[in-house]
Amino acid sequence: MQYDEDVKKRLRRAEGQIRGVLKMMEEEQHCKDVVSQLSAVRSAVDKAVAYIVAVNLEQCILEEKEAGRDTSRIVQQAVDLLVKSR
Repeated sequence: MQYDEDVKKRLRRAEGQIRGVLKMMEEEQHCKDVVSQLSAVRSAVDKAVAYIVAVNLEQCILEEKEAGRDTSRIVQQAVDLLVKSR
């Protein structure tokens, strides 16, 4: 699978957020603020996972249909990936 710039940009943003959280910890900022930022990081990563799975699922379904095969296995694998990521 080829990953487009959108998903890479999302992950770079999350990487920056992680650096920010580490700085907050070094500055001994309030735990409520640190946890809030960590939640934002988790949300960003979850969205990146969902995007990757969705794009890949679309590609796989098209390929399976073109080959005349059933797509239910592909859909189940995508669901399993999403469940596993949580």
